[in-house]
Amino acid sequence: MEISSKFDHTEIEKKWYSFWNKNKFFNSEPDDREPFTIVIPPPNVTGLLHMGHMLNNTIQDILIRKARMMGKNACWVPGTDHASIATEAKVVENLKSLGINKSDISREEFVNHAWEWTEKYGGGILDQLKRLGCSCDWNRTKFTLDDDMYESVILAFIDLHEKGYIYRGYRMINWDPEAETTVSDEEVNYVEEESNLYYLNYSIEGSKEKLIIATTRPETIFGDTAVCVNPKDKRYSKFLGKEAIVPICGRKIPIIADPYVDIEFGTGCLKVTPAHDLNDYNLGTKHKLKIIDIFDSKGRLNEFGLHYKNKDRFEVRKEIVKELKSKKMLNKSEVYKHNVGRSERGNKKEDRRQRKEDKKKKEEARKKNRLNKGQRRQKKGQRQGKKASQPARKHSRYKKKAAQKRDEKAEEEETRKEKEETRGVNQPLTGKKPQSFYERQLPHI
Repeated sequence: MEISSKFDHTEIEKKWYSFWNKNKFFNSEPDDREPFTIVIPPPNVTGLLHMGHMLNNTIQDILIRKARMMGKNACWVPGTDHASIATEAKVVENLKSLGINKSDISREEFVNHAWEWTEKYGGGILDQLKRLGCSCDWNRTKFTLDDDMYESVILAFIDLHEKGYIYRGYRMINWDPEAETTVSDEEVNYVEEESNLYYLNYSIEGSKEKLIIATTRPETIFGDTAVCVNPKDKRYSKFLGKEAIVPICGRKIPIIADPYVDIEFGTGCLKVTPAHDLNDYNLGTKHKLKIIDIFDSKGRLNEFGLHYKNKDRFEVRKEIVKELKSKKMLNKSEVYKHNVGRSERGNKKEDRRQRKEDKKKKEEARKKNRLNKGQRRQKKGQRQGKKASQPARKHSRYKKKAAQKRDEKAEEEETRKEKEETRGVNQPLTGKKPQSFYERQLPHI
């Protein structure tokens, strides 16, 4: 037999890996041994694995093989993640290369293209893991959109919500108007771009004086709800407590003070647009300002944009500069370089206030939202069980009962206001600890 002059690792690895799998060396079934389990951080099906995946999975393989050699019941569960937002971007990009526009096909057709992408690259990822020699129990391979996985996620959310660990409220998010979806902070890349800094004239109510405010986004003036200056800035101290008039829309807004404003930047005056900037939102929350959302999901101005309604924000920026000039509301403009947030898909993102789930354990919110009906019934029973021996005591009992009703009504009103403030959807629960959703739906768990 002729021996090769060079070592061919591919044939050796393929031979022994096939032998390991055939003899089920990586398979695991529950028994009396000490368990040792690793659930693989599922790689996204947006392409193929890179060097970072190789390093991560090599470390996991070392740990699982060590546990197996120590006699433990070692189980390494493999799988892939659907990564819906990133996958959608890849699928849309692939469709464009085929001359297909996402908006021209139905949802069902798009989902079919997405599944084709998943099957193509999801299988490739698993093959890469096998070629790496990962000792996974391949009979347990999972995909995060498998029916049982999807159902488990839904059940988990319902269970956490019923226990008061998840509630819904308005939060500032990164919004991609082209993909019409939220984007996490990790998916936002900041790129330095050359833009313009526009200096706008804000008139003072009941005065001929004006405040000059610099902004890179003049189209957002329709969402302004305050003008803010630094309390140590003596130039503007005389304006505090007065009202400024927003250009074009003519809305009167308060002039407030906050140390957040940088005296040295621009003119030292800041237009506050709580619905479309995270820092402005924090200012608005602190000073209890009105929040006006001027954009729709596609980044077009809504009815608050007046005559610019249904126009794209970038188109409006060009047109509103011309209008501001014609009405002598634009003081000047200058070239300005600054960082602009873009989603990983390359689209310019917008800060937007939107309702979302918040995974926070808020004891105060839980106490106010979960009305203890059991205790109320108990108090009511105690009140009804008291017998008056004299008419005066009977009259006193009715007065006490009326006062109790007023207290309950006040408590309910306070709860309602709290819900309005947080925009939460927690439902009032009884004082008795609720049965777990899992216990009701999945008694075997």
